[in-house]
Amino acid sequence: MPIANDIVRAARSAGLAIPAFNVPYLPMVEPVVQAIVDQDAFALVATARLEWVKFESCGPAAVLAEFARWRRPGYVGLHLDHVPVIDEDNQAVDYLPIIREALDLGYGSVMVDGSRLDLEGNIRCTRQVAEMAHQAGAPCEAELGAILGHEAGPLPPYEELFASGRGFTEPAEAARFVRETGCDWLSVAAGNIHGAISGVLKDQKKVEARLDLARIEALSRAAGVPLVLHGGSGIRQEYVLAAVQKGIAKINIASEIRQAYEAPLRGGKGVAAAQQAVYERTGWLLRDYLGLAGSRQRLAPGA
Repeated sequence: MPIANDIVRAARSAGLAIPAFNVPYLPMVEPVVQAIVDQDAFALVATARLEWVKFESCGPAAVLAEFARWRRPGYVGLHLDHVPVIDEDNQAVDYLPIIREALDLGYGSVMVDGSRLDLEGNIRCTRQVAEMAHQAGAPCEAELGAILGHEAGPLPPYEELFASGRGFTEPAEAARFVRETGCDWLSVAAGNIHGAISGVLKDQKKVEARLDLARIEALSRAAGVPLVLHGGSGIRQEYVLAAVQKGIAKINIASEIRQAYEAPLRGGKGVAAAQQAVYERTGWLLRDYLGLAGSRQRLAPGA
């Protein structure tokens, strides 16, 4: 089976993107994997630190154990998503032991998020994690720019954010960042926002975001590595598909399937109904939103 970096690079060359589906609840793993298999696609199952701090995924070992029950080699990989240096509550995180644990467990790829640091600090932390990941044979994802949404409280009006370019990744900084850190994939900010994770806001439909496509194209040229789109839920389809042609090779999707899982539970319908909702939503995302049904052999031939 090709390693995650090979597949993400193959996606970039083919004008496709690898979805990474975040699983804040362990019972989501089975329907996500089954939908990926049934759509004959390739995708990543992802877990981020906030999903075991603020939700119920319980940590890297628990996600791995559940993933191992349902994994289908050739269809899915396991990714450690956002491990922040400074978290959404502005608290320092002991991030290196978390990433080391995931690598020792066998995660295929890892992400360090130093985006709340200044540029020098982000470079320093990312370089350290990239070296650690590469020693384990895994690619390292990093983030440059400010992708808002996980912080407590409501966002400023979206149109105000987009017009100001607040937090958008700068191409010149991206070139330097990749050169000096050795990261393999770069998460960028170009109009995308994370889904809310706190209070009543976490149940609300995300703002329909759009993307600065010219900036994404410039970032792709400057960085020279596959770009990652975080906050993939809720972005208008035409922007997502165009961004893939401009250099986005991995798309993180969380709110779409988390809310699909939570809604039946709130209605008293039970875990089986929630899992079915996740299966249906994941299939729709792969087939109708991203157009990835039947794409697996283009990314992992012979797998």
